[in-house]
Amino acid sequence: MKYKYLILDFGNVLAMPSGLDWDITPKFMELIDLDKLDIERFKRLKKRYGYILSETMTTLEEEYDMFTRFYDSILSNCKYPNYTKELSEQIAFDRTYKNGKYKLCDNVIKELKQLKKKYKLICLTDNWPCGINYMKDNKLYNFFEKVYLSCEYGCLKQDGVFFDYPIKDFKIKKGEALFIDDAEINLDEARKRGLDVLLMDRYKKVKTSKYKIINDLLDL
Repeated sequence: MKYKYLILDFGNVLAMPSGLDWDITPKFMELIDLDKLDIERFKRLKKRYGYILSETMTTLEEEYDMFTRFYDSILSNCKYPNYTKELSEQIAFDRTYKNGKYKLCDNVIKELKQLKKKYKLICLTDNWPCGINYMKDNKLYNFFEKVYLSCEYGCLKQDGVFFDYPIKDFKIKKGEALFIDDAEINLDEARKRGLDVLLMDRYKKVKTSKYKIINDLLDL
């Protein structure tokens, strides 16, 4: 089927974490000795305090405050030796104001250049204000008709309604758009909105899925 629009997620589709994961960033690993951190406890506390990261915000200042509270809530309860809130503030500052936490997926610029010749590209991502700076600094905005960040709309992909914005703005009809994401729950919501979907698996770790799997954008 020939599509008019490709709607792309950001995380693990265009870029990936440059640390161990999205929350254990390079700055985190610089300041926190992982050998002295109870990783399993850290993971449990991440789940407990993960709600902090779902807060609605529109400014970098609000994001910095959010990340400070997130890391402080976890690390202060992790019994990390000689912990001070300043450590959380430094990690939060770097995650908010610096770009080192992300790295572009291999060949993604080449992929976008090729796809832009055939499709109108749209980016739809659950992200914070820092994502705007990263995408602009890496000139990703140049490839897209429009970029939709959840922080600017006050909703997430799993809410479903987030998809209504590009559908309405571009008057997308059923069968005209393909949405690519790395999470099945987001693909579920996209399908409810009449979008066709593919599951992105950059790491080639997904064994089975109810959706067709691709490993890079040129698989299209």
